[in-house]
Amino acid sequence: MHYITEDTKSNMYKMVSRSLEPEPAHVCGPRCLGPLTFHREAVGALVSLSQGARRADRTRDTFRHGLVFSSRPVQPQERVCLRVERCGLNWCGAMRIGFTTVPPTARDLPSLAIPDLTDTPGHWAAPVPEMCCLAGSELEFWVSYGGTLYFRNANGRQHKLLEGVDLSWPLWAMIDVYGQTCSVLLLGSEKKYFLCNRKSCPAPQRHSSCSAHQRHASLNVDKYVNVKQICDDSHDRYPLPCPASKQTSNCESVEDCAVCMSQKACISLRCGHQCLCLQCATRVIQEFGTCPLCRQNIKN
Repeated sequence: MHYITEDTKSNMYKMVSRSLEPEPAHVCGPRCLGPLTFHREAVGALVSLSQGARRADRTRDTFRHGLVFSSRPVQPQERVCLRVERCGLNWCGAMRIGFTTVPPTARDLPSLAIPDLTDTPGHWAAPVPEMCCLAGSELEFWVSYGGTLYFRNANGRQHKLLEGVDLSWPLWAMIDVYGQTCSVLLLGSEKKYFLCNRKSCPAPQRHSSCSAHQRHASLNVDKYVNVKQICDDSHDRYPLPCPASKQTSNCESVEDCAVCMSQKACISLRCGHQCLCLQCATRVIQEFGTCPLCRQNIKN
């Protein structure tokens, strides 16, 4: 059994400070598209963000004021994946999806994407059919290299929604949590290439196997560094519960970091997943607040 010493803790504090310094770009591996969440400042008047700014809920019994945007620009052919978490059948219509060349900032937003935003330059959005937005429905949307907006629901074929999206400027994804759609969860994004696929990070899992009693952990930096660290001595490993999705015969954890996929996973979270290297762990805690494997909240 190995505990983090005071010297190691001091070094970790230094690494955390360095990790919070501004960086030119987030790079964690050749197949990483970068973190993708909802923009924390540009949100509709009745939107509440949670789960590391990946879940957007409309907080009152109304059909409007549900605008959210991606935290960073998305690329052509980068497919943004969503899941409808909650619906209210007392309204007609469902979520609107699209893109904008106007950078999201902390400002007053109109109540609707259509027509309030689409009547102004630099905004393109279209409604998703209600039958594709029932609770639990998953879909993805993207803009092609020709400027066409498409969407596809799970196990369905792609549908063209509109044309004429301007690709000469960076594009942010735009979602209006509208009508019967009350809550959406951002599952990440993926871009397909000829030889490989690239995904946003941490790669989100679509289902969580965590129990409710595990959500008490508060992993700010001070408490985080007191979590047991799994060391190289396999015969002395601290016995952690083995997640159901990662079970093996001897309950081993993931060997490579689930974020960068290049460093050894040496940090174990309270949910039982040993899935992060030290460098990625500090960034995941500060920027996302959830386990990259099971999505358990590790900050609140």
